Amino acid sequence: MIGKQIKYFRQQKQIKQEELAEYLGVSYQAVSKWETGQSNPDITLLPQISAFFGTSIDELFEMPYEEQMQRIENMICNEHSIKAATFDAAVDFLEKCLKADPKDIRALNNLTDLYNHRARRDHELASDYAKKAMELDPNAKEGWVGFLEANNGVCGDEWYDNHFEVIRYFEGFLRKNPGNFWGLYGILENLIADDRYEEALPYIEELRKSRKDYQHLLYLGDVAFGKGNLAEAKSYWEQMVKDYPESWQAVCCLGDGYAKLGMPEEAAKMYQKSYDMQEKPRIGEGLCSLAQLYEQTKQYGKAMKAYKSLIENFKEDYGITEGEIVERYKREIARIRGLK
Repeated sequence: MIGKQIKYFRQQKQIKQEELAEYLGVSYQAVSKWETGQSNPDITLLPQISAFFGTSIDELFEMPYEEQMQRIENMICNEHSIKAATFDAAVDFLEKCLKADPKDIRALNNLTDLYNHRARRDHELASDYAKKAMELDPNAKEGWVGFLEANNGVCGDEWYDNHFEVIRYFEGFLRKNPGNFWGLYGILENLIADDRYEEALPYIEELRKSRKDYQHLLYLGDVAFGKGNLAEAKSYWEQMVKDYPESWQAVCCLGDGYAKLGMPEEAAKMYQKSYDMQEKPRIGEGLCSLAQLYEQTKQYGKAMKAYKSLIENFKEDYGITEGEIVERYKREIARIRGLK
């Protein structure tokens, strides 16, 4: 364990084994053996090692960086609820990583995922409390407001329901990163959600020029649909699959289009096809949409079957048979069984 930590601290500071060896008065082969776990440094060297790296002796015995990161990432993926003490310990480790290297993107992403994970769980709890409040007093506004906020629902106030802040951020982001796909994706989704169709058109054109795939057709269809030009929207969405027949994502998006147009049978075929087109490991996006579509059309047996296919997908393609990633779909099956 200590050898892995020495290697981590040395690489963080971009120091060669020879430099550390010279400082400690040992051979670089000795340092190499520590880092590979063949031997451990003499206990009398620990104060010098910690001083060299600017760390405490205790930090030399902590779990290595890679193992800590994997543990945190597994926890985020597999745990429905993270205990407060475990959460705080993970945050403390990640903040230490950022103190050592402010450009540690993995630490930044894991902190983001940790706080989003807790936010989702907190919103679940808030939603449950709000529903109980509404059951006790259906006419009280407080429960209604709390439930909508917990579930990101629409409350009817344009100033509150819009995505002004998100759009403003991506406007600045794209000025610094012109043509960036994620920036264009983010701003287009939110402009269209806010019915700001004319503002979306220049970004769609920028996307068409910077990315040679079906995406610009998808958004042109979304704009046409939002303006009430349904035949035009259908034409754009179907053109995606004509131009990019090998893209399962285009097929899945066509399913979304058919669903918007009130064509559930056609949508279901596209969702299933988008999944069947893929080689392993497959992504179950189409199956998720298929399950929701079947529930909306009150085909509860088929909805449960779609969720079961998702669970089987995780088992066959990813070797995952337990954890939150599976349990969430088991909960959906149980919920729909109650509806049925």
